[in-house]
Amino acid sequence: KENVTFGQLKCTGAIAALLKDVLKPNLVQTLEKTPAFVHGGPFANIAHGCNSVNATLCALATGDYVVTEAGFAADLGAEKFFDIKCRKNGLAPDAAVIVATIRALKMHGGVAKKDLGEENLEALEKGFANLKAHIQNVKKFGVGVVVAINKFISDTDAEIELVKKLCAAEKTDAILCEGWAKGGEGATELAEKIVGITEKKNEFKLLYSDNLPLIEKVQVLAKEIYHASSVEFDDKAKKKLTRFQAEGYGNLPICMAKTQNSISHDKALTGAPEGYAFPVRDAQLYSGAGFVVVFAGDIVDMPGLPKLPAALNIDVDDEGTISGLF
Repeated sequence: KENVTFGQLKCTGAIAALLKDVLKPNLVQTLEKTPAFVHGGPFANIAHGCNSVNATLCALATGDYVVTEAGFAADLGAEKFFDIKCRKNGLAPDAAVIVATIRALKMHGGVAKKDLGEENLEALEKGFANLKAHIQNVKKFGVGVVVAINKFISDTDAEIELVKKLCAAEKTDAILCEGWAKGGEGATELAEKIVGITEKKNEFKLLYSDNLPLIEKVQVLAKEIYHASSVEFDDKAKKKLTRFQAEGYGNLPICMAKTQNSISHDKALTGAPEGYAFPVRDAQLYSGAGFVVVFAGDIVDMPGLPKLPAALNIDVDDEGTISGLF
């Protein structure tokens, strides 16, 4: 098989015309009048999960501190932010915030969804293994880490203190964040902690080098981030990765497509699974984007909407007031 380019299809000009304005970030403001750049929203389970480089560079040029989101958990969004976005553009973050909820940790500890509102310290401690794995993963990149406990009304004082204690055992601070309920006021302590981390010396580093062969990059990801003991490549995936390597794309980073519900490839494996075989079934080259997508487990790479999309609740009245956004 040979790669097909836009030039061969004689549509380079048309594509350029479409992209001319699309490449410009959108400047908006938050509810508290803070400027924000919104540009791109790729899913971190099937794509790189970060906003555009242009948006980040614009923010860095205009603000003293820039906060950017990487989607889903740290095994997806954070790893891809570091290994794809930062790698490509020489960005070196000063701090990383891991957002955690007590509800999610109890779920990883085996609690059913209907019971997540009830205090359960035993399940919380068991489920902390998941957060611990994410903390350890992010620290492999050499950045300062803080955990933001995204508070729910059902969280008890005992549960909050337990998470702080368990994080302290990992030499990591955990700060209660009430931004959803109180806005900026509810996130002040977290912001102050982040500023303190940025003032310390960090040794940001990537997980693997550009020169490492594609197959070996996948193996590094599977073992270091997903905590697998081995990687099982389907013949199709191995042949494609070998071909991409031979065609001169071996220097590209890996963008893993896998479930967001587990550190592993299997959404049923909650907590912090380890010592398993990580299955790679396919690979796809995205030379324009500058990465190779590798498919692991049962994952569909076409994003879909929920059964009731938010758009169904959005409306504008006769006076131009928009409703249904929140």
